[in-house]
Amino acid sequence: MDFATAITILIDGLVFSSYLFLVSVGLTIIFGVMKILNVAHGSFYAWGAYTSAYLIGIWSNSGLPDAGTFLMIAVAALLVGVVLGLFLERCLIQFMYGRDEVIIVLATFATFLILEDLILVVFGVDPYFAYQPMMVLGSTQIGGIMRDVYSLTLIGLAAVVGLILWVGLTKTKWGRLLTAVIHDREISVAMGIDVTKVFILTFVLGAVLGALGGAYVAPTVSVAPGFGIDVIVLSFAVVVIGGMGSIPGAIIGALIVGIARAIAVHKLPEVELFVVYGVMVAVLVFRPEGLFAPAKARKI
Repeated sequence: MDFATAITILIDGLVFSSYLFLVSVGLTIIFGVMKILNVAHGSFYAWGAYTSAYLIGIWSNSGLPDAGTFLMIAVAALLVGVVLGLFLERCLIQFMYGRDEVIIVLATFATFLILEDLILVVFGVDPYFAYQPMMVLGSTQIGGIMRDVYSLTLIGLAAVVGLILWVGLTKTKWGRLLTAVIHDREISVAMGIDVTKVFILTFVLGAVLGALGGAYVAPTVSVAPGFGIDVIVLSFAVVVIGGMGSIPGAIIGALIVGIARAIAVHKLPEVELFVVYGVMVAVLVFRPEGLFAPAKARKI
């Protein structure tokens, strides 16, 4: 393998890992706190992408500076995450607490299908192209390879989000409240913690992260129907590999999936569709709970 190919694989793998992390970390936070396996999480990603592309188009068509399209990305992520996340939690998820996992998966999968069809009603069937943020940042040369700067900023965004989540969950009062709820919901209620409020804020946070992944990726691709299907499958692979409910697991799982996929794309394209699931199976054979599954509190 020559140097240029190695650099290309590394960068492609990190970029792909970064967007997978943004989506999957929201999924794993929701499961870790609420024990809800939310298949509809892919809808946050798709709605974030469509809303971002739509707002970027409106901004650009208004003759405003293209630099402002980055603001539209943030607005789309917050708008979709807060509105759609809060709506789903209050109208569906709150009735799933304590239910059998199969019922939860079926209910959230049905919700995912409904939201996918609703996208067609709201945004139509034509693809959206929101290339303006990429044009603003231009391109640069790394190891003799030309890369667009926008994709590289996705790596930085994922690193910042990961750092903020780590600090928030380990160094703040809110993080300690989440830890208490994760380990023992009943005792948390007895100690006066408003578990309902914790659940709502956790679900909205996960929704915002999922929408942010879609909103930030939108300028790099054609946003078309079915946009959220692939990502939810890959996100489940990431959290299964890393360990359900583990943020470090989401980081490592995303890196494993991203790098493995990049190697397959450049060296063995015929196995690209199978390499992610091959890695997942290999991990589950030796670590059924995932590589970094959080420790379970022992009740005595």
